[in-house]
Amino acid sequence: MDPQTQFCHNPACPARGKSGEGHIVIHSQKEQRYRCKVCEQTFAATKGTPFFRVHQAAEVVTIVVTLLCHGCPLQAIVAAFGLDERTVARWFAAAGNHCQKVHEHLVVQGKVDLQHVQADELWVKLVGMKVWMAMALAVPARLWLGGSISPQRDLCLITSLVQQVRSCARSLAILVCVDGLVSYVTAFLKVFRNPMYTGRQGRPRLVVEEGLMLGQVVKHYARRRVVGVTQREVRGSLGAMEAILESTGGGKGINTAYIERLNATFRGALAMLARRGRAIAHKRVALTAGMYLVGCAYNFCWHHDSLRVAAPEGAGHKWEPRTPAMAAGLAEHPWTMLELLSYKAPLPAWVAPKRRGRPPKGGRPPVMSAAA
Repeated sequence: MDPQTQFCHNPACPARGKSGEGHIVIHSQKEQRYRCKVCEQTFAATKGTPFFRVHQAAEVVTIVVTLLCHGCPLQAIVAAFGLDERTVARWFAAAGNHCQKVHEHLVVQGKVDLQHVQADELWVKLVGMKVWMAMALAVPARLWLGGSISPQRDLCLITSLVQQVRSCARSLAILVCVDGLVSYVTAFLKVFRNPMYTGRQGRPRLVVEEGLMLGQVVKHYARRRVVGVTQREVRGSLGAMEAILESTGGGKGINTAYIERLNATFRGALAMLARRGRAIAHKRVALTAGMYLVGCAYNFCWHHDSLRVAAPEGAGHKWEPRTPAMAAGLAEHPWTMLELLSYKAPLPAWVAPKRRGRPPKGGRPPVMSAAA
């Protein structure tokens, strides 16, 4: 047990989310519990992970979650491990919620150099309904940027996805390749805007990022078959787009091949996404948990052949495998599933509550306690 790597999980504690400051001590070595010296509350070593309050060994939970994010149906895991179906579903939901926090803490921080982004949507069959799942990918690092789920394939779904893309981007001067859905153009031109300050009073005017380029791939169908494809430059010149495509390894023309390949990866890795399958999700919550579980495993745990680099001399092997997170500078080594599930995303910094009412007359204002 290492108290220096732990932080307080109490939302009301002023020291929540802070590690390495010496306010976390060991409370019980036998029970694997820590104590915060600021709020005097204790917490388990597994707090903030899917292993919290689980009566099975962490290795069993890790194996079950690994099988789930590789397309193994829930019924097969129940038959193989002798577990209750509700127990496996609870582990699956906890792992998905945990991966969503990890993704928001590491990826959605505005530190990724996107350069070239592709976005697409696919429909998923749930019990009694059909929903749309839109996702985005950074082509140079093959990094999954996030996804959004909605019953309708409309502007609200695409806007939610575009907002996630902006939250990940270090610079808004990027190339975006999408399909023929007009909502992409509206959403990107609306979200990728910055205020232009002129010194005058009032709200500043929002201006679209100059370096933003949009390209569309419009497919023409006849009898449910693709009979033609049209490449359209919505914003930016074709020469500038081809230069970015060549520098990022994104092909020779405007395309959505990489995000479509990612959709196929998700359909193969998540049983509820398989077409004409029996492992259908009952609620959107389960689909969201599965999307973040597979997305984080894809970013931090799975190797990508196109991202490998030459091994140094004397290493004994020819190539060094890399994950999308390593290519994007978010990780230093390929994570194991146990590392992913054990990673603790810290809570946001504590903000002192505002004092309400009339300020006191004379003297210094009263000092507010941490519990206030």
